[in-house]
Amino acid sequence: MPRFEIDIDYLTDHLVRLLRTPSPTGNTGAAVVLAESAFDALGLPTEQTNKGAVLATLQGRSRSRPRALSGHVDTLGAMVKEIKVDGRLKLTALGGYLWQTVEGEYCTVETADGRCYTGTVLAHKTAVHTYGRDELASVKHTANDVEVRLDERTASAQETRDLGIEVGDFVSFDPRTTVTASGFVKSRHLDDKAGVAIMLAAAKALVDADLEPAQTTTFYVSPYEEVGHGAASGIPEEVRELLVVDMGALGDGQNSDEYTVSICAKDSSGPYDLHVRRKLVALCQEHDIPYKVDVYPYYGSDGSAALRAGADLVVGLIGPGVDASHAFERTHQDSLLHTARLAVTYLLAD
Repeated sequence: MPRFEIDIDYLTDHLVRLLRTPSPTGNTGAAVVLAESAFDALGLPTEQTNKGAVLATLQGRSRSRPRALSGHVDTLGAMVKEIKVDGRLKLTALGGYLWQTVEGEYCTVETADGRCYTGTVLAHKTAVHTYGRDELASVKHTANDVEVRLDERTASAQETRDLGIEVGDFVSFDPRTTVTASGFVKSRHLDDKAGVAIMLAAAKALVDADLEPAQTTTFYVSPYEEVGHGAASGIPEEVRELLVVDMGALGDGQNSDEYTVSICAKDSSGPYDLHVRRKLVALCQEHDIPYKVDVYPYYGSDGSAALRAGADLVVGLIGPGVDASHAFERTHQDSLLHTARLAVTYLLAD
């Protein structure tokens, strides 16, 4: 196997930049441009699909069985569903999460003409000195109980509308991104901006070492994974193998951790390709890449979307181990590094 190096500083820097760029599903333009510009800077030809996905191509030693790597830049978020009589906002969710995981979070509302207003996501009944503990304990924490308190002088629906805010405006959550001295990355939306940063670092490792992948490879940055149809279109028809770079989910009964690369054997859509999984495990064993094989019962990916749409390809899935998925997430730079190493090793292997 040819020698290469993963630039962990580059990976972490681009991950932080992506995390701090709001991109709730349906409003991903700024993050898409950021990813596209990074591939452009590496010298990879890029284009965007009609749906807004980024395609970046790296020519390989062969075109007999083209491959693709996929990660998604869209994140969980919300949209204004209703402007209440008191000027606060009711929300509808973008992506699958529980409302209590975002209660108390700072947020930004972006209007149709691009103005941005800050606020806080709160349950309608929050003040213990007003409602008492017993009443607050009965709050169900559904979309009907949650609202946005805007950081503006507004006490009526009309005053809020006078700011330019309207039903259908996008709401993004503050990621609170932090990289600790001990190597942890704490942030919302590691799912799956970590995967996109890993793809960028993998491409950089190949370019820096002047290495060609075994097969011509397309890096595919998806803008609609969180709502299930990201890679249902846009993967080039000639691609025969798709390696999804998403997250490994941690929790009770899971095998993954925050320090190794996770290889997914099965998720809610069924098993991933056995030949690809065996190949990934063999590469980890041969090249001393720490790994865990895992099953995610409440998980789907862009690979699932591509297969359901009828794509004739085989799919594998790897990713860094991410704690508290779809909440306030955390991973470690070791896991990011090992996932990037496996991605490059896979691309170089015949």
